[in-house]
Amino acid sequence: MKHPFYLILCGITFFCTSSCSFNSKKVTVLEYNGKFPDESARNIEIIISEESIINFKLSAPFMNKYYGDNPYFDFPEGINIDSYSNGEKHSTLTADYAISEERTQRYEAHGNVVIVDLVKQESIITEKIVWDKRNKRIFSDVEITQIKADGTVNKGDGFEADERFTKYTITNIRGEVLTDEL
Repeated sequence: MKHPFYLILCGITFFCTSSCSFNSKKVTVLEYNGKFPDESARNIEIIISEESIINFKLSAPFMNKYYGDNPYFDFPEGINIDSYSNGEKHSTLTADYAISEERTQRYEAHGNVVIVDLVKQESIITEKIVWDKRNKRIFSDVEITQIKADGTVNKGDGFEADERFTKYTITNIRGEVLTDEL
């Protein structure tokens, strides 16, 4: 006589081969620079709050986590970050790609980077921005366009700002000035 476990296994196998259907879609694993992610998540939203008041909200269609000597997250399908002050949205940042390195505490955004200060109604547009959390500074070493609330457009070869982006300096600034005086 056969063992009952063996009979159950044969029954499950017969049932599945005769009545179960399997989805034959190909599963594609995302590779980036020759590495495969250890974890991935789709349609993420991360909210950081203090005493039920939102300070920061990050959303992205896709996120990867890589472990190893220098663990990092990347957002290969873009990112949106909202920053709040006293519960009110203060600024936004959008980009086509972002990476967050845990060990160095360096965060970068690349491709169509747009920072909007909703309070000052000013924008900065560039292809790259870096937040060095350890040194509490934000900077870019590529061309930027600044659009001020009055419509003034300035260009520069980069910028450097404090961590809260309240004070910043544009490198080699050039642009137009709107005035009523002639």
